[in-house]
Amino acid sequence: MPDGLRKLPEGAPTVAVVVSLNFPAMTEEVNELVIRFTKTALESLTDAGARVVLVDSSTSPLPPVQLVHGADGVLFLGGGDVDPTLYGVLGPVPNLYGVDQAADLYCLDLIRTAVASDAPLLAICRGSQLLNLALGGTLIPDLTVWDLHRGGLDEPMFLDEDVTITPGTRLHEILQRDRVTVRSGHHQAAGIIAPTLKVAAMADDGIVEATEHVDASWVVGVQWHPEDTRGNGDDRLRLVRAFVDHIVVSRDARSQTIAQF
Repeated sequence: MPDGLRKLPEGAPTVAVVVSLNFPAMTEEVNELVIRFTKTALESLTDAGARVVLVDSSTSPLPPVQLVHGADGVLFLGGGDVDPTLYGVLGPVPNLYGVDQAADLYCLDLIRTAVASDAPLLAICRGSQLLNLALGGTLIPDLTVWDLHRGGLDEPMFLDEDVTITPGTRLHEILQRDRVTVRSGHHQAAGIIAPTLKVAAMADDGIVEATEHVDASWVVGVQWHPEDTRGNGDDRLRLVRAFVDHIVVSRDARSQTIAQF
């Protein structure tokens, strides 16, 4: 956990960070990535003024849902593949790894509850896929043309990818440009987009790279990994700070509404 937590004021907003720190067939490379990415996410949120609550969705028993429901905002990080049976794919899926159905169902329920309560939500990679699935969309179980999105055999898993940000979206407002270079390492992606989501970014091959909720005040999913320290640190800070800033505004607005009653 970040050292900066001790320096935060008592009234700092809380963010539940949901991630599976372990999943089936985890390799040493993936273990290092999970630790590094999670650490960066926690530190970035703390630097932006949020008090983080780590929720490990791979534990048994699973963490109490009140840890997430009681937070001011929720961040879903990446991890293993989503169980393909949850979006109707019953046959074998190439390159499938790390499937943990209990974690999937737990996260899907948390996402639906967060969206229904209009809690600010940021979903990264696996998180963005779960967001689409939770709201009625589907996933592409294995990208047949994958070279833009991950490294090949005997190459690093993650690479730089150029994506186009959709004008008029919250993501475009945050990043302030049409094209960004991001860090990607995925073989799955959003397929049919959920009815309540809209495309916020797209890869050069047409794969959806980010979504936003059309009605909720702040729900954003990005397929890439802003928490990869080898990527653009300024863009990571812009995204995290925008997320935390909205959490503060949203919390204060709810407090004022409650006070009126």
